[in-house]
Amino acid sequence: MQQEILLKQKIGLRLSRAGLLSKVFAGQAFTQAGFERRPEQFTVLYALKENDGMYLRQLANITFKDRPNMTRIVSILESNGYVTSVIESEGRQVKKLYITEKGKLICDGMLPVILSVWETIVEGLTEEEVDFFLKTLDKLEENMRNKIVLQI
Repeated sequence: MQQEILLKQKIGLRLSRAGLLSKVFAGQAFTQAGFERRPEQFTVLYALKENDGMYLRQLANITFKDRPNMTRIVSILESNGYVTSVIESEGRQVKKLYITEKGKLICDGMLPVILSVWETIVEGLTEEEVDFFLKTLDKLEENMRNKIVLQI
């Protein structure tokens, strides 16, 4: 593609804007539903519910959160009794994270809200359009992953 066309299309800006808008929209939906937890916290709880017993680094990679952010989120979830950690290595304080029953309950309660958010976001799109969009995002992500080294 010509560089001028790419510049006019503002792909990076549009991806960032869509991501930010979806995050804000989800946050507002959680607040309206009466949840004190944020979408980022739901993401971590859901990841642990699907793959219980993960290290912080694994969780950061799955959720695409940087280490300081992940540490903060886990600390909040732990202080509220949604997540527990078990020290596996005394020397370096390597911890494995587990979702609690309380965490599973709040995650299950939040799931319909996030599903409703996603339904609203793709409203007016056909299933084929959504599939094409997701495949396109996968290709963009693959192109970027091949060019950078992630240090999460």
